[in-house]
Amino acid sequence: MKLAFSTLGVPGLPLSDVLRLAADHGYHGVEFRAQPEEPVHAGLTPAERADAAAALEASGVEPLGLAGYPQVAAPGEDGPVVEEIRALCGLARDLGAPYVRVFAGASPDLPAEESDAIAARRLATAAEYAADLGVRILLETHDSHRTGADAMRVLGRVGHRQVGALWDVMHTWLGGEQPTDSYLALAPHLGYVQVKDIASAEDTTPLPLGAGVLPLAECVEVLSRNGWDGWLCWEYEKRWYESAAPLPDLLGAGREHLARLLNDSA
Repeated sequence: MKLAFSTLGVPGLPLSDVLRLAADHGYHGVEFRAQPEEPVHAGLTPAERADAAAALEASGVEPLGLAGYPQVAAPGEDGPVVEEIRALCGLARDLGAPYVRVFAGASPDLPAEESDAIAARRLATAAEYAADLGVRILLETHDSHRTGADAMRVLGRVGHRQVGALWDVMHTWLGGEQPTDSYLALAPHLGYVQVKDIASAEDTTPLPLGAGVLPLAECVEVLSRNGWDGWLCWEYEKRWYESAAPLPDLLGAGREHLARLLNDSA
């Protein structure tokens, strides 16, 4: 498996510094949080995109994906949501990133069946555009659809190979789903896996990998046992938790922890 980390852990850090951190600590790739205050976002000009792509190629660090924020199950018109996904797919194509992340974001005021239908319709529409660009849209296990079973209610309706799943191991755990069940639900659609660690269900402040309660060893073992050989991406949510320790100080130990888990599960 290849290892990456998310820029959510180093908010606002210039691209050159992000790539240096990845290369210096032995990570194969980076997941970019695609927001205007970050160095990579959909508002970049063609020249800025070309410069970013050149920097990535020169560094040898792969752009794993763009962590976008479209909410595919949210109430409202389809057009703005689909257009937001299309913009992210265009940026991903320009940078050479294979994946774009979206959320469900369903309203509790709508029946689940209706929200699932909205999400599936929008994803199916965006999938045609993504296919032309060679980009895959991944629905993350998060918010209203935090388990693998929840995500499959949408993905099963879409039925397009350019739409898949991003397994966030914290959210499936918070949803009460066992790693084996999450994998079995998501496996036919799995793009990559986000790993992290936290103190408890009540305190989700990010911790160094292995220092919290999430079943990381079990998740890696399930993936290895089933022959899955994709990406593990450490999503350290420093952006939302100012008191959390700086990610750069933890990257080396985090990579070593993941390498041990992979070795133990081999």
